[in-house]
Parts: sequence; C-alpha cells; structure tokens
Amino acid sequence: MKLHEISRRARELGLPLNPGMPHAEQEKMLALLNIESDNFYQEIEMDDPLVQTQEDVSTTTDVVGLHSHTYYEIIFIRSGNLQYLIGTRRYRIRRGDVLLIAPGVSHRPLFLEQLQEKYARVVIWISPECVELLRAHWPGLSGLSEIPCMLRTAGLAADRITAYETAFRRGVREYTAAEPGWEAAVFANTLQILVSLQRDFGKGAVTQPDAEKRELLDEIMSYVEDHLAEHITLEDTALHFHVSAGTVSRLFRKRMKISYYRYVTQRRLIAAKTLIKQGVVLEEVAETVGFSDYSGFYRAFKHEYGISPAKFKTL
Repeated sequence: MKLHEISRRARELGLPLNPGMPHAEQEKMLALLNIESDNFYQEIEMDDPLVQTQEDVSTTTDVVGLHSHTYYEIIFIRSGNLQYLIGTRRYRIRRGDVLLIAPGVSHRPLFLEQLQEKYARVVIWISPECVELLRAHWPGLSGLSEIPCMLRTAGLAADRITAYETAFRRGVREYTAAEPGWEAAVFANTLQILVSLQRDFGKGAVTQPDAEKRELLDEIMSYVEDHLAEHITLEDTALHFHVSAGTVSRLFRKRMKISYYRYVTQRRLIAAKTLIKQGVVLEEVAETVGFSDYSGFYRAFKHEYGISPAKFKTL
C-alpha cells in the first residue's frame, strides 16, 4: 500500500494521517482504517519513482515492528535516546547519525528505555531504479555500496553536522511544498547528500560506530537468521542456549515487544519478500523460508502485509 493511498482513505473519513503524528493518535486512526499499527511501515510503498522524503517525530515509545522495504532508506537522526536494530546488530543512536538501509534488510527502532527526548528523524526513500540511474551516469558513486549501514558524523565540526541536518530538511521542504520543479530539486539535494557522505566517509571524517555489545537476544536473533529454513521451536532454541523457554519468551516480550514466534515469522516473511522480488517461484519461497506449506505462508504473508504474495510480486 502506498502512503498516498493511506492518506486518501484517511481524508475520505476526515482523518488527517501522517507518519510523524503522535503515536496514540496514529494508532486510533489506523484502527479506523483497518490497518494494524505495527504493520504501518511494512505496508508502505513509495509514491514516487525516484526519491521520497519526510520528517517523522515520536514522543512516546512507539512499537514499530520489524520490517524491510523494497527501496533504499536513509535516516538522519535529529534527536532521540534509543537503539536501532539493523539485521542482527544493535546500535545506540545519537544526533547526527545516518542510517543507510538497503532493500530487504530487516530493521526497527528499539525503545529499551524511557524516552528522554523526542525521537526525531528525517527519512529519504530511494528507489532501486534511482540507484541504478545514479550508478549508470556517475560510476564514481559505485562506492556508496561500500558505505556501512550506520554512520556517525560526531567527528565533524558542529557546523558540518548542522549542514547535513539542513540538507536533509531542505529536501523535505521541497517535497512538501511541491512547487514547480520540486522533483528535480529533491533529486539534486539527495544526490548532494550522497556525495557528501561518500567523501566524508572516504576521508575518515564520518565513521562507522561499533554495534552494542552482544547479549543473549543478539545471539538468538543470529541463530534464527541461520536456521530460517528449518523447523525451529521456542523449546529447541532455549535448549540450544541452555536457558529455559520462559527466559527466551520473556526476553522477546520485554525487548522486542512481540513473541518469539512472531519474531521468527517476521524474519521469514522479510526473507520471503527478497526472494519474491528475485523471481523465485512462490511455492519455493515458502519452503525456503521455513513454512511447512504454501497455504500457511499465504495466510501469514497476507496478515502481515495486507496483500497476497502474488500481488506483492507485481508491485
């Protein structure tokens, strides 16, 4: 589902909906639209063929489910004391951090403690077609694929960090105002941001921070990642790590705000989306990611994303 379609449905009901609104209000409106709140980001597809950008602000511990996209996502952190899970690695974020998340990579914010300040960020979505266009015309940008998924600008002078923030927000202003030529302006602004990141990373001025120290949760997530195609149960997982099933269950409920089995299902479905986009036969996709039969895969996919696997294949 594309964001403008969600917005259209909201307008028809007189409900002004946007991803940056307070979480409590967002949940109420999504419920009226028959959209599960933790599926909001999972169901969204790009409205525009090249670049899309927006500002989001959370003032409470929103529950954003584990999800992935079919496009590239760049997130500039303006403020917020929380961790971010990318794949199976957790990073503590701070102002000025930049997250670069490729298509198919699972990610979600982790609100492991009370927010001391609002979680504010600027988000840019870049379509795979746009990335291929950039590489075709500017081969020098091929180095972008070598930039890590997490960058820290803290080593830059304060005015340079502010300049990055200004650039990210300039794109949002152009996108929101939609004045003549805004598409070109947003594209050009995004291109300049990418060039600046590549240059600063190449000089060592922008660095890759270390992930958080690995804990039991991280080890279990890696275990799930390595055994998606197998029949893995809560009991077997607990036995593997020499802990009780209750310990694993409580860990996921407390840290991820979902059950262990829901996490496994989400990871399987995220892997399935990647395989579907690669052209793998749907029945093979279901088997490869660990579903016992296609009907079970179909039901899980439809429940999680609101569309069938076959429909997703055509997006």
